[in-house]
Amino acid sequence: MSDANEPVSYADAGVDLAAADRSVELLSDVVKRASRPEVLGGIGGFGGLFQLDVARYREPVLVSGTDGVGTKVDLARRLGVLDTVGIDLVAMVVDDLVVPGAEPLFFNDYVSVGKLDPDRVADLVRGIADGCAIAGCALVGGETAEHPGLLADDEFDLAGFGVGVVEKDAILGPHRVQPGDAVVAMASSGLHSNGYSLVRRIVADRDLAARHGLARPLGEVLLTPTRIYALDVLALIAEVETHALCHVTGGGLPGNLPRVLPDGLGVTVDTATWAWPEVFSWLAEAGPVATDEMWRTFNCGVGMVAIVPDDRAADAVALLQGRGVDAWTVGAVTDRSGVELTGGP
Repeated sequence: MSDANEPVSYADAGVDLAAADRSVELLSDVVKRASRPEVLGGIGGFGGLFQLDVARYREPVLVSGTDGVGTKVDLARRLGVLDTVGIDLVAMVVDDLVVPGAEPLFFNDYVSVGKLDPDRVADLVRGIADGCAIAGCALVGGETAEHPGLLADDEFDLAGFGVGVVEKDAILGPHRVQPGDAVVAMASSGLHSNGYSLVRRIVADRDLAARHGLARPLGEVLLTPTRIYALDVLALIAEVETHALCHVTGGGLPGNLPRVLPDGLGVTVDTATWAWPEVFSWLAEAGPVATDEMWRTFNCGVGMVAIVPDDRAADAVALLQGRGVDAWTVGAVTDRSGVELTGGP
């Protein structure tokens, strides 16, 4: 407690305004590589300016989304690796935006920290800028907040908000899906950003620097950034008739596929058409975690799904593989409700 007659400052409460100014200086260069011609001005204002070229569209519909990285940030903190979770943040938002067929336009971030270290914040935002560049969208602004007393000095959290655009008559979704459509899977890069509360429980007492039988150190495997599919999916939509897309996040295939199906229809998924990446098999054994729980919690190797006419499935797979995305036909739409997993594991 301070003396009643002694003035107190924001710094006394744990907020460093000088560090905040330094952070903005560092971020100015970081965000330059994540821009688009429609962006007006730079960062540091009260709002990001984006001039939508309405002449490009007949009936533009704006699509918005927001998300975070979740408890994966705790592993990043423990390992001192801060320049990749920003990619996860962007991926979780833009790969939702693209599901109705929208092109991601711009992104805003929110970074909260216990103690503002400009270099650490720059690392976090560097990852966000990298993600925006991969997705083809602009990082138009954000907010960094210091929360002394609520977060420990080295703790942080991330959230993001994005906006995309799609022609009204081109919106994808359940209204386009038909029985007999093919279900095309796109490989994930690993765990992405879901299920980490369970992951952290499993690895709580394990050495993250050790391999534990994996091809790479456990911590490195767990921090593999989420794959950003946005530009690959937009290329698919432009070339191959696409009825619906499904971003496989929390809930896995059984929890997410019904969200893009009309009432009365379901899908069969032949799980024998791919092998789980080793991290999923390792978690199932190390937990141990039951197979049904694995499917409900993790993507298990499939991060995005496209539903296309059956006679265009081969074209979809070829286009995606040509862009470096491992893809394959994994099943079909049926006239029976629900998601049926057949095959193994």
